[in-house]
Amino acid sequence: MGSNVKKFLLKIAGKDSLKIDDRIGFRYVFFICLKYGVMIIRGLFISLLYKNIKFPFFVGSKCVLVEKRKMRIGAKVKIHNNTKIDALSSDGVVLGESCVLGERCIIECTGSLSFLGKGLKIGNRTSFGRNCFFGAAGGIEIGDDVIAGQNIRFHSENHFFSDLNRLIKDQGVSHKGIVVGNNCWIGAGAIFLDGATIGNGCVVAANAVVRGTFGDNCVIGGVPAKVLKMRSAQSV
Repeated sequence: MGSNVKKFLLKIAGKDSLKIDDRIGFRYVFFICLKYGVMIIRGLFISLLYKNIKFPFFVGSKCVLVEKRKMRIGAKVKIHNNTKIDALSSDGVVLGESCVLGERCIIECTGSLSFLGKGLKIGNRTSFGRNCFFGAAGGIEIGDDVIAGQNIRFHSENHFFSDLNRLIKDQGVSHKGIVVGNNCWIGAGAIFLDGATIGNGCVVAANAVVRGTFGDNCVIGGVPAKVLKMRSAQSV
């Protein structure tokens, strides 16, 4: 009986495929599902107003969604408490099906009104932990099935500074963009700089600073990041 009730509650919460450890009690599961029930009610009102936002859509408390008309959000997307998305940009913000953004994440597509940013695309079933920042002025594209920890930062804009006779703030910026492939694992605290590209199946170590281009199935770490080994080979 208890097992069937748990399954029913998880289905309401959009987690019907989750297998729960038998040691976790009904009370804990109930309150988790209650939280998601409140989130889905918030998301329902938004999805009714905007056809580009699919239902079910889960929205936490104190979330700020700016320029909703520039968002394309797939079914079963979960945006947790205190997250802010400002989608003002040429391409907007695309969140694939079952994408998850943890608490206090920030998506900022246009850093200055003097330049309209490109925007952000996150693939299906990709999830980010708490306190992640996406500076998407130069464009960020993240693939499917990416798992990512907390405090990860993307900066798709970089300042020019070579002219000693001008203030750095007056020398302009680059917008090369950032690309992350499918099926990657990004450790907590990693930083991606403008122009960074990693292929499919890559693992990025915690606190790595990623710049440049990396192929498929690399294990990347360091400041600046370099290839530590390949997933299917010995360390290099």
